Parts: sequence; structure tokens; C-alpha cells
Amino acid sequence: MKKSFTLIEILVVATVIGLLASVLTISFSQLNVRARNDRRRVDIEQIRSALEMHRSNNNTYPQTLPTLTPYLSVPSDPKSPTYNYHYRRISDTDYVIGAFFENSSSTCRYSQALSCGSANCNICFGPYGER
Repeated sequence: MKKSFTLIEILVVATVIGLLASVLTISFSQLNVRARNDRRRVDIEQIRSALEMHRSNNNTYPQTLPTLTPYLSVPSDPKSPTYNYHYRRISDTDYVIGAFFENSSSTCRYSQALSCGSANCNICFGPYGER
């Protein structure tokens, strides 16, 4: 008599493998989103540091981000050049940096005024942190 697997046993194993694969795929994609958002936060902190160095040397914040060239090469978004970091100088002593964070329901008071590429910015930072 030959020993072999029944059709039900094979279907159960295939179902378990399929469920495990789908759970791992979802977890992996969420980790990627979190890693990109963490990178955005680090990029914004670097931009803020460069802005503070510029203000320290010139007693004012720059008009645009490209003027930070001696201090920092402005980074691009980790997911796509479609999204970018937006900067607006409000006054000599105030500014706002906007970014689009994936899967974020946050809003900032400048979200309609700041366009981060194909979407409105949903996270904004100023000289003293998140707004």
C-alpha cells in the first residue's frame, strides 16, 4: 500500500502557506512605509539644521531652499521625486517646511498653502518643531 497525501491535506497546507505569505507581505509593506517616513523626518531635521546655520550667519532665513547650498544639498523624497519638501519663509524669524508622510492622517495649518508635489503636505515643521 502506497502512502500519499490526500487532497484535503494538500489544500490545508497550501492555504496555510498562502495566509503566511499574505501576512508577511502586508507587514513588509508597512515596514517600508515606516522607513520612508523616518527618512523624511531625518531629512527635515537636516534641512532645519541648515536653515538655523544660515540664520546664524545671515540673521535671517533664506528665501528658498536652494540657497542652502553651502550648508546642505537639499534631499529628495525617498519614495519618488513626485513628492518633495516644500519650504516657505514666513518672516525673518519664522518658516515652515512641509512634507507628505504616507498613511498619515495628520494635518497642519499650512497644508492647503503648501503643495508637496502631487499631494498637499500633511506634516509641517517650523523652527521649534512640528506644527
